[in-house]
Amino acid sequence: MARAKASISDLAKQLGISVSTVSRALSDHPTISTATKKKVRQLAKELHYQPNHMAAGLRKGRSNLLGVIVPHIDGHFFTLVVKGIETVATKAGFNVMICQSNEDVRHEQKNIESMLSAQVEGILVSLARNTLDFKHFDKVRKQEIPLVFFDRVLDGLDVSAVVIDDREGGYQSTKHLLAQGCRRIAHFGGPQHLNIYKNRRQGYIDALLEAGLPLEEELLYYSDMTQEDGVTGMQRMLALKKRPDAIFSASDFSIVGALQELKRHNLRAPNDMALAGFSNETFTSLTEPMLTSVDQRCEQMGQAAVRLFLEMLEERSALFSPRRIVLQPDLLIRSSSVRIK
Repeated sequence: MARAKASISDLAKQLGISVSTVSRALSDHPTISTATKKKVRQLAKELHYQPNHMAAGLRKGRSNLLGVIVPHIDGHFFTLVVKGIETVATKAGFNVMICQSNEDVRHEQKNIESMLSAQVEGILVSLARNTLDFKHFDKVRKQEIPLVFFDRVLDGLDVSAVVIDDREGGYQSTKHLLAQGCRRIAHFGGPQHLNIYKNRRQGYIDALLEAGLPLEEELLYYSDMTQEDGVTGMQRMLALKKRPDAIFSASDFSIVGALQELKRHNLRAPNDMALAGFSNETFTSLTEPMLTSVDQRCEQMGQAAVRLFLEMLEERSALFSPRRIVLQPDLLIRSSSVRIK
């Protein structure tokens, strides 16, 4: 049976002194004698007493808690974003409370309620794939709690956010495939209500039009961007009378599924079909061939999101005009897309 945690009241009761005296002794207050401090610390050690910093902070009107909501944390991207968040938040004196929506808006709504109950001082969020409106964030704004979005933002919302230039990333990827001699380039896209997928698709279109190539509907495949979706998408492309000679995917997960299906048909990347993804997930450098992808500057994104939150906290949320920080993508060219001429 677990032993009950000792409280500050337990220390005061055993020593026959007031709670406030114990508190001041533990914080090395100059008005408390050395002998009393020694007794308090000795008993605290014997009883394994741990001060409740959160409760102390709330008594002072501060929780020093920063809430973070991510769709999932099992991939490379969000793991590194959270690392960046924690680096800056810790230096600023904040503890980080992390929740996963698991790509479910209902879970995302519960995350928000949990964070409000914990009295977080700010919330950083990347939206679930099926989030279609902003209603569950209204309570956050009404309480004037700083709210910063990163990576995924609902299109058209005037909110503070840190994003990568996804359109430029899509453009660079498609431009690279064109430079390899590809002229029939397919696109695997995600839900178009989310900024990242809409903008990556637009970058793909920009590059095609610049090259004088048409946008062909049969070469567009939309899904939730899972590995299984990549398999299905490749099956559709291989079933066309005139197959594509390249695929630019808005996700690394779907492009690795596409690669697996390509191999099952005894076809090879890049000679039979060049492949390029997005996010620079760890596995992209472990596949055969290694997958071309776009690095999203994950840690930098997390760090920038915290700095934006700190600016909002300093100026107070209600007076802060929404700001959008745009980071530049980095195309990492690997063997899945490079054709030997």
